[in-house]
Order: sequence, then structure tokens, then C-alpha cells
Amino acid sequence: MATKKQILFPVGILVLGVGIAASFSAMKKPPEKKEEKEILPLVQVQPASVESITLDVSSYGLITPKNQTKLVAQLSGQLVEVSEAFVKGGFVKKGDVLARIDPNDYEAALIDAQATLAQARSALEVERAQGHVAKSEWERIRKNSNEFIPSELYLRKPQLAEKLARFKASEASLKRAKRNLERTYISAPYDAIIAQRTVSLGSVVSPGSNIGELNSISLAEVRLPVADKDMQYLIKGGINASVVLTTQYAGKDYDWQATIVRSEGVINQKSRMSYLVAQVQDPYAQNSDFPPLRFGAYVNAKIQGLEIKNTTTVARHLVKNNKIAVLSLDNTLTYQTVDILREFDDQIVLSNGLSHGDKVIMTALDYPSEGMKLTTEYAKPEASDQEKDETQLAMKKD
Repeated sequence: MATKKQILFPVGILVLGVGIAASFSAMKKPPEKKEEKEILPLVQVQPASVESITLDVSSYGLITPKNQTKLVAQLSGQLVEVSEAFVKGGFVKKGDVLARIDPNDYEAALIDAQATLAQARSALEVERAQGHVAKSEWERIRKNSNEFIPSELYLRKPQLAEKLARFKASEASLKRAKRNLERTYISAPYDAIIAQRTVSLGSVVSPGSNIGELNSISLAEVRLPVADKDMQYLIKGGINASVVLTTQYAGKDYDWQATIVRSEGVINQKSRMSYLVAQVQDPYAQNSDFPPLRFGAYVNAKIQGLEIKNTTTVARHLVKNNKIAVLSLDNTLTYQTVDILREFDDQIVLSNGLSHGDKVIMTALDYPSEGMKLTTEYAKPEASDQEKDETQLAMKKD
């Protein structure tokens, strides 16, 4: 049989272990209760800017000369003279002689016309003298004549009219001969650049033969297509509006000033566009350091439009169903109704709905709702217990 000591010893050890466990349990600190924090959606905002803008209208086109002339021969003959400036791309001044037709036959025709006119003038003077003699004779014998009115044939009026008609015809022939002799010179009708030459020295031409083509360099034009919806942004349909034409020369962009001078007044059947015509003064500007605006160049145009006050320009994706998301003063989401004035590229011009300084929300929200709270700052995450212990250990070592 077990003794009393053998029974009590295990029981004592068990009681002692339970007591030690209870004391350690009492020494353990309860976990600290952390304050629950609300996680708010983070958004980026941009203050709205209300300002005045000009609603320019963009377009494009090709530069063409206002005046373009095809030179044709008015006489027949051989070209005996061709100017060195009469080459494709050459510049000529008004009145410069480009070529000349052999004038010999036309000089001879002029001499013949002058001789014919001299003969007609002489015959007219003789006939006038004979008419005066006939009239004087009639005055002398009319007292003994039974006829009170002499006949026109007696007074030589028909003969005088015939001589006068021949004289006028001779004058016309002389004038024609002079004009034909002048036409042997083929001259530039204005300051121009040679676009084409189809003859050379020794070529034989006839009336109507094509000699070349000239482009006037005093004025250039460009047809600018404008959509019908954009016409509302132009003053008086764009007439007299300023235009900035942008084109490249030697790899660099240059701007030219132009003015809308007219509208073609119809809608193109293919493009359904209205066309405005802009003019540029002195496009080749030979006396300037500025590069020429060459015919055939492609240009981008910006037509000056209406000036509108109190407008705001925002990105297109921020406006949906005429509403835009704004951060209110209490940092909640609110939607404001706006009026769209114009849309272009990826921008929208608003005429009403935003005030200066309104915080426009630029961030797309997953589940937006009116009145939801938002934040515009990043919350710094708290350090973990391990990171805190490592930090304290490092400080002790230091």
C-alpha cells in the first residue's frame, strides 16, 4: 500500500504548476485596442479655371495663285527671240518680253497700211475740194435754174462719202497693222513665276498655239473647307477674319498671315463642306528674309472666331451626360450639370456649370455615388511590431 507521503507529493507538484501558470497568465498584458480608421477613396483634383477664349476654327488647304494665265500666240510666225528668264520656275516682271515672233512680214504690212492711208487721205482732200467747187458753181447758176434744190450727185456728196469711208478703212488697217506688230512681242501681263514653257527658239507658232503658263506672285489663295457646325463660331460667316497659315519649309514650321476675302457660297456635294477663300499678299516675298509660301504647299489654317467670356475647358472624358464630378467643400462627391459650348479633339468647352476654383475630380472612381466621402492625400501606413522592435534596437545600439 502507498504511503501518505507518496500520495501528497504529486498533488503538491500539480498545485504548484497550476499556481505558476496562473501567475504568468496574470502578468501578460491584454492586447491594445486599435482605433478603427475609415479608408476613403483617393482622388486627384484640379481647380477649374474660368476665362475668355477665342473659338478658332481649324482647316487646311493648298496654296494656289489667284491669277493663272496661259500664253497663246495671236499671230503666226517663227520665234526669233526667247528670254533667258522664260524657263520653268523663273521670275519675271510685268512687261518683260518673254519671246518674239519674226516681225518682218508685220513690218511690211504696217508700211503698206501707211501708204494706203496716205492715198486715201489725198483722195479725200481732192474730193472735198471738188465738192466746194461744185457748190460754188451751183451758187453762181442757181438764179437762172428752175430747180431751187441741187441734187446730191451734183454737189458730189456721194463721192465724198465714198472717199471718207475709204479713208476710215485705211485708218483701221493701219491700226491693225500696228497692233499686229506689237503682238510679235510676247510679254508678261503681271509679275509672275513661270509655271510652264512649251516652245523654244526657232519654233513656228500659229494663232492659238500654246506658248507657256504664268502664275501671278502678287496674291496667293487657299480654299479652306469648314464644316457647317463650325460656321456658328465665325463672325459674319468668316468674311474678313484673320487666318494663320502654317506650313513647312526646309523642315521647319513657318506661319503666314492671311485674310478671308470671300465664301464660295455653296456646299460641296462630295465633302458636304462650305469653302472659304483666304488670300495672302506677296507669297514669294523675294525682298524678305522670310521663306516663300510656295504654290502647291499644303497648309494648316486657324481661322479666328468668336471671343466667348466665362468659359472652362476640360478633358472630354470628364463630362458624361452633361455632368461633371466635383469635390465639394466637405470633401464629398457631387455632380454638377454643365452646358457644353463646343467639342474639339479631346477637349470640351463649357459655358456654364463651373465656377472659378471648383475642384474637378480627375480620377476615375470604381463605384461613384453622390455624397460619398473622398480624400486627396495619401495616408501613411503604421509600422508593424517587428519594424518597431527593429527600430528601437537600432536606436539602443547607436
